[in-house]
Amino acid sequence: MSEAGKAKKAKEVEPSDAETADVIAAELDDGSEVEGRRDLSAAELRGAVESLIFVAEEPIAAKTIADVLKIEVSEVDETIQDLAGEFDQRSGGLQLREIAGGWQIATRPEHHEHVRAYLKSKPSAKLSLAALETLAVIAYKQPVTVPEILDIRGVQSPSAIKTLLEKRLIVARGRKETVGRPMMYGTSKEFLIQFGLKDLSELPSIEDFQDLAGGGS
Repeated sequence: MSEAGKAKKAKEVEPSDAETADVIAAELDDGSEVEGRRDLSAAELRGAVESLIFVAEEPIAAKTIADVLKIEVSEVDETIQDLAGEFDQRSGGLQLREIAGGWQIATRPEHHEHVRAYLKSKPSAKLSLAALETLAVIAYKQPVTVPEILDIRGVQSPSAIKTLLEKRLIVARGRKETVGRPMMYGTSKEFLIQFGLKDLSELPSIEDFQDLAGGGS
C-alpha cells in the first residue's frame, strides 16, 4: 500500500477531537471515573456519616467524610446538622459536637460529674499538679515563654514542659524577639481534642480548669 493510502486509512479510523471530547464527556456524565460510586438515600447517608464520626479516633472533618463517601461537602454539612438535631431531640446522654475543626460524638455536660466519677475509679496517667498548672498558664497566656511561666508560677517548669510536649498538649510557637530569643509555647489541636473544645474561645474559667482536666482528687 502506498504512503498516501496508509495515511488515508489511518485518518478513517482515528477519531476526531470532537468525537474524543464526546466520549470523555459521556464518561464524566455517567460517573464511571469514580470507582465504587453510587447514590445514597437520605437514610443511608445519615447512617454512613454517623458511623464515620463514631469510628474516627479524633474529630473528623466534613471534607474527610465527603472524600470517603465521594459526595459534596455541602451534603455532609447538611447531614451533620440533621444528625445533631436528632441527638438534641432525643435528649440522651450523647451529643454531636464540633471540636477542633471536626465532629465527634461526646457525652453531654450535664452528665460529666458521673463520667468523671467513673473515670477516676480507673487507673490513668493523670497530669501532675505542676504539669496541670503549667498547662493552665500556657492555655490562658499563650504564646508564652518558660521565663514568663516562671514569673507566673514562681517555680521552674522544665519537667512539666517536657511532659506536656510528650503528651502533645502543647507545641512550640517560634521564638520571642527579646534577649536570648526564648521559645514560645501554645496549646495544640490535641489539647482541644482532649478537653473537648471547639476552639480556645470555649476555655472554661481558670477556677474550673482543674476539674475539667481531671486533676482534682
